[in-house]
Amino acid sequence: MRCPFCGNLDTQVKDSRPAEDHAAIRRRRFCPSCSGRFTTYERVQLRDLVVIKTNGRREEFDRDKLERSIRIALQKRPVEPERMDQMISGIVRRLESMGDTDIPSSKIGEIVMESLARIDTVAYVRFASVYMNFQAVGDFDRFMSQLRPNPANK
Repeated sequence: MRCPFCGNLDTQVKDSRPAEDHAAIRRRRFCPSCSGRFTTYERVQLRDLVVIKTNGRREEFDRDKLERSIRIALQKRPVEPERMDQMISGIVRRLESMGDTDIPSSKIGEIVMESLARIDTVAYVRFASVYMNFQAVGDFDRFMSQLRPNPANK
């Protein structure tokens, strides 16, 4: 593994342990050249996924991009990092097991929204506001009215 600090190719693993509920291996590494320390994660990848954007453009699936968007939605919410990692791993496993390597970005968005709705409503609304491209307060009102129970049905 190349050292991110000095570029040395000869780094050493100092510690390995399971991470993300045993879905990954966390490795602490040391560079003898610059004495830098860093962490890497090793995960099983069933297949290479390609995301089909709404404009038809294709790009390689990026787990880190998915993780960043979920972390932004969950920022300052009472959700433990382990729970977030489990959710991200579950989403990736679900995408990999769909049977097709080409996945529409809309399908990824639906799966993320479904997962966020189960663990934190505020994060769900945050993510939805970006995913559904809310432009005005009325967009929020319409979306929130779908979440609220209808008093006429009681």
